[in-house]
Amino acid sequence: MGQVLHGCARTTQAIRRAIQHSQESLQRVAQRHGINPKTVAKWRKRPGTQDAAMGPKPASTVLSPEEEAAAVAFGQHTQRPLDDCLYALQASIPRLTRSALHRLFQRHGISRLPLAEDGQSPAKKKVKHYPIGYLHVDFAEVRTEQGKVYRPNA
Repeated sequence: MGQVLHGCARTTQAIRRAIQHSQESLQRVAQRHGINPKTVAKWRKRPGTQDAAMGPKPASTVLSPEEEAAAVAFGQHTQRPLDDCLYALQASIPRLTRSALHRLFQRHGISRLPLAEDGQSPAKKKVKHYPIGYLHVDFAEVRTEQGKVYRPNA
């Protein structure tokens, strides 16, 4: 049975083995086999003659499967916004980033908060119009260990 090569392969395992054992220059080996010198350099660096795996990559490069499961369970159980989950989970998973957590929640279908119990999203409020020259200042309430602190939004 013949070997299976990907569609753009110009070398076989026998040619790759010959490239790896050859002491000639990259240019000469490339000329002999009718391939690019970069291909010769690539196969000389590789430990074997097998093509690199081209299938699906691991789900997360940041989290272990256990950490992934814990983050998904936390997100499903609390149903809190992404930033709240990130803040709570970073204590136990320090290398967790916001983008990694968002991608994880998207993969598991929990990136959107559920609608209200009646199936409707809350009614959107119209922006209040003020006369020209009126200055509107919003204040944000921040809760700390000392209590509530109010600061104007800039």
